[in-house]
Amino acid sequence: MNIPFYKNQVVLNVLTNSVENSKKIFEAAEGHVLVGILSANYSKTDDAVEDIKKHQAVCDGNVSIGLGQGNPEYCYKVTEIASSVKVPHINQVFPIVGFTRGKSANENAFINSLVSPSGKVGYVLITTGPESSRLEPVLVPIDMAITLIKEMGGSSVKYFPMNGLKYREEYIAVTKACAKANFALEPTGGITLDNFEEILQIAVDNNVPKIIPHVYSSIIDKDSKDTNVEEIKTLMSIIKRVVV
Repeated sequence: MNIPFYKNQVVLNVLTNSVENSKKIFEAAEGHVLVGILSANYSKTDDAVEDIKKHQAVCDGNVSIGLGQGNPEYCYKVTEIASSVKVPHINQVFPIVGFTRGKSANENAFINSLVSPSGKVGYVLITTGPESSRLEPVLVPIDMAITLIKEMGGSSVKYFPMNGLKYREEYIAVTKACAKANFALEPTGGITLDNFEEILQIAVDNNVPKIIPHVYSSIIDKDSKDTNVEEIKTLMSIIKRVVV
């Protein structure tokens, strides 16, 4: 159960609205995609597991368990689902990464760790958990955050919410830190067809070894709620242009 990185460096993470949508997404991305299933959409773990297995059947197993807009209230639900079905990719808030690693049904799962822009270049917020997010924000150097994530068994920095390129200089510092630590990065929040190339190019230029950009609401059809497969094709064309 390996993540299908394009040229061993980039894979998309997008949401799905149905099994049929997952199938079309997978085909449009030529397999280089993780199809996101949000824990927030399920009241029962068994229902989530049943649905995930249906989606896995049409996308070679490449399902990502998500929180739902980074909401820490779903962090334990994510862990419960991940302990009940093997998936290659799991989204998690910073303080719960170690717990999730210990519970995951897939011991080799790629588990990200949500940290947020801080307003200070070179620093991130790690208080992204269900309790810590209600307290005074804690800023730590991005190098320290990466070290802690590694110690907890995490696989990558999920940098959210980016609001596109609002925190451009902070994002650049994060990409450089990830490259220095040989650590993966998942830029998330406000990524669109207009800014995707620049966001990806910055990470590639700064030698981030693995990049998983999350492109969500900007490519979802407002009427059908499906992720637009033609826009997936556009994203793939950008990836092929940037990753050479």
